[in-house]
Amino acid sequence: MTTAATSVTQTSPATATPEAGRLFRQGLWTNNAATVQLLGLCPLLAVSNTVQNALGLGLATLFVLMLSSTLISLLRHSIAAEVRLPVFVLVIASAVTCVELLMQAYSISLYRNLGIFIPLIVTNCLILARAEAFASRQPVPMAIADAAAMGIGFLLVIVVLGGIREWLGISLQVLVVTLPPGAFIVLGLLVACVRGIRTS
Repeated sequence: MTTAATSVTQTSPATATPEAGRLFRQGLWTNNAATVQLLGLCPLLAVSNTVQNALGLGLATLFVLMLSSTLISLLRHSIAAEVRLPVFVLVIASAVTCVELLMQAYSISLYRNLGIFIPLIVTNCLILARAEAFASRQPVPMAIADAAAMGIGFLLVIVVLGGIREWLGISLQVLVVTLPPGAFIVLGLLVACVRGIRTS
């Protein structure tokens, strides 16, 4: 019985803990939150009218995702299943408050540009989905790796979207892309390109 127990303890961490490299491939490409899962589209479409705004919101989302995933992973054995979702939201809201205070202190113009979309990070389904599906079930290093991969993947997409919209809207005077419907069209074309490359 001792031998069996020892073998279980030796093999279970290996099977339960995903490889960090695979997590980054998933977050950046194969399971990207914006282009594959289509999560967090509301801020993605509303704030990506310029590269500066897109970069600011992308970095804020990355910070909240990493901080909340770390805390939830640390507390995963202490959170009762019945109250896990309210606890997750509370942890995410605390991280968003930190971002708000930092922006107000060091980048008030960016904070004013982003407006309501900073506190709305609390309701970003990407962050809550990673908390529920991954951070609450994995050790801290893997939770951080997953949050970094998903956050960077989201950041890259929103910055590319912001760059395309800013270039078309300002340089080429295609004014429709500066509006939310134009953002939806550009994002749709971007998603189509990504899926075309993946299937080719």
